[in-house]
Amino acid sequence: MALKDRLHKGRARLAGVNWYLCSGIGFLLLVLAAFGLAAWKLGLVLNDAEALPIEAVAIKGERQYTTDAEIRGALQDLMQRSFFSADVAEVQQALEALPWVYRASVRREWPAKLKVYLQEQVAVAHWNQDEWLNEHGEVFLAPPQPGLENLPWLAGPEPMAKEVLISFRQMDELLRINSFKLDRLSLSPRHAWEATLGNGIMLELGREDKMARIQRFINVYPELVKQEKSVARVDLRYDTGLAVGWEDAQEESR
Repeated sequence: MALKDRLHKGRARLAGVNWYLCSGIGFLLLVLAAFGLAAWKLGLVLNDAEALPIEAVAIKGERQYTTDAEIRGALQDLMQRSFFSADVAEVQQALEALPWVYRASVRREWPAKLKVYLQEQVAVAHWNQDEWLNEHGEVFLAPPQPGLENLPWLAGPEPMAKEVLISFRQMDELLRINSFKLDRLSLSPRHAWEATLGNGIMLELGREDKMARIQRFINVYPELVKQEKSVARVDLRYDTGLAVGWEDAQEESR
C-alpha cells in the first residue's frame, strides 16, 4: 500500500507540473499577442498622416536664389506622410535636387516639425557657356540669376574644371597686381590655354609655362602701348619673344 500511495502522489505531482507549465506558456503567448497587437496599432498611428501630420517645416540658412515655392514643390509629396514615416534622407535628396541648393540637412523636431538647414551654391564663374562653377571648382547647372553677369567665363573639359579655376585664380592675381583683369580663360581639349583680359586683349599661352608667359606679357606691355595701336592678340607660345596682332590689322583683314 505504501508503494501505491507513493506512485499515486508522484502522478498527481507530475500532472500538477504539466498544468502549471501549460498555463505559463499560455499566459506568455497571450502577453506576446497583446504586445504584437499594440505594436501593430502603434504602427498604424505612427504612419497615419492625419493622426500625426507634419505641421511645419522650418528653413534656415542664407538663400538668394531658392524660393519658398521651389521648396514647397520639392516637398509636396513627402509632406503627405506622417511625422514618423517621413524619410529625412528622402527630404534631403529632394532639396539637394533643387538647382541652387548645394547642401541640405534635415532633422525631426517633436512633436510635428522638420528643421532644415540649406546651403546654397556659391557661383564664382560661368562654365562652358551654360553651366556654373562653385567655389570648390565643382560644375553645376542652374538658371541664370541677376547680379551674376560679370562673373568670369571659364571653359574646358569637364574633368579639368577645378584645375581651370585654380589656374584662373593664379593668373588673375598676377594680372591684378599689375593693373590688369582676367575676364575669360579656356583650356582646349589639347590642354592649350587662352586668356582674355578685361581690356579685350587675347593671350595665347600654349600648354606650358603659362604663368611665366603671363609675366612676359606684363613686362613687354609698356612697349606695346608706345606703338599707339590697339593690341588685339598676343601670341606667347614661344620660348622667347612673342607675336602681336593689332586691332587695325584685324579690321583690315575682314
